[in-house]
Amino acid sequence: MKNRYLKNVSTLKLKTDKCTGCGKCIEVCPHNVFVLNDGKTHIVDKDRCMECGACVKNCPFNAIEVKPGVGCAYAIIMGWLTGTEPSCDCSDNSSGGCC
Repeated sequence: MKNRYLKNVSTLKLKTDKCTGCGKCIEVCPHNVFVLNDGKTHIVDKDRCMECGACVKNCPFNAIEVKPGVGCAYAIIMGWLTGTEPSCDCSDNSSGGCC
């Protein structure tokens, strides 16, 4: 998959009005989702986000939101870890699935 997950399912949100461009999110993001341009952080590719929550935990200005452990990215990662077929059945939220 080359660090990309299902399109348009990540819960990642960046509040540019709160961003100061400190770069903490860039330092901790394992998939290079963010870049710094003109003194502000920008999302380069939201579909790279695996919803780990590292960016949220390290942003001192609360400029980032993500729901770690939910979404289709989570389903794919759990499939890799358990050796099972990833399931992102949006009709069943009992296992913390997507959507």
